[in-house]
Amino acid sequence: MQDNRPEDKDVLKDLPNGAKLSWGLNKPPTRGPKGELSIPKIVEAAIAIADKDGLAALSMSRLAGSLGFTTMSLYRYVSSKDDLLYLMQDAVCHIPIPDVEDESPDWRENLRAYVRACIQVFRDHPWYVDIPIMGIPLAPYNLKVIDWALRSMRHLPLNQFEKMSFILLLSSYSRSGGMLLRDMDLAIEAGSTPEKFSGVNYGEALQQLVKPEQYPDLYPVIASGAYTGENEQDNNVGDDFEFGLERILDSIEHYLVSKKSIQPDSK
Repeated sequence: MQDNRPEDKDVLKDLPNGAKLSWGLNKPPTRGPKGELSIPKIVEAAIAIADKDGLAALSMSRLAGSLGFTTMSLYRYVSSKDDLLYLMQDAVCHIPIPDVEDESPDWRENLRAYVRACIQVFRDHPWYVDIPIMGIPLAPYNLKVIDWALRSMRHLPLNQFEKMSFILLLSSYSRSGGMLLRDMDLAIEAGSTPEKFSGVNYGEALQQLVKPEQYPDLYPVIASGAYTGENEQDNNVGDDFEFGLERILDSIEHYLVSKKSIQPDSK
């Protein structure tokens, strides 16, 4: 958690309690075991449980037991499980962000790095997407990641609304891609195989089942092997997520070109 406390507390009173905790706006408890418990320690232990056994396995009583304290001791620091989940989400967004001087001058490459980093959060912490979205990001580390993405567009001819709209598009892609890859990771851990996800073992069966009169547009895809990742040379098979990301970046670039073309001539 950052110690970056705004001076004007009145405008902050309506923030969710989890957001207040993430910014250190709430007063620390005056009772209880001093120096042995803290919000960062509690959040770190909660993340460890969720990473290992999933979000359903996380309870305040189990968390307290893992730390060697009573459940009531935790509530002196974190007043509810919802607040704990809020803090956990923000904590795992504390990811390495490149320094400005280390970044590529290519805005596309920088946005690629942003999307890949977001997807990796979902894969490293499978429980992350199981927590419903309750509002806009308000916590410090989450906002830091958004700031990083915006930095990649700092010199592009976009207004602030356009920048945030593109961030929403890229973030949505990261979330959906991260969720799919998370599910694949979990299935493989449970005994599945990559071939089941590619469908390569079912290509011949699908070619018998999928008939052109019933599936006129799917049939040629099945027949080509593209649906199941076969005939790589003929189908130019690559990474689905990278392909999709490049098309999103293409659309941003096309938008920039079209926007530039309609700008009035300067005199």
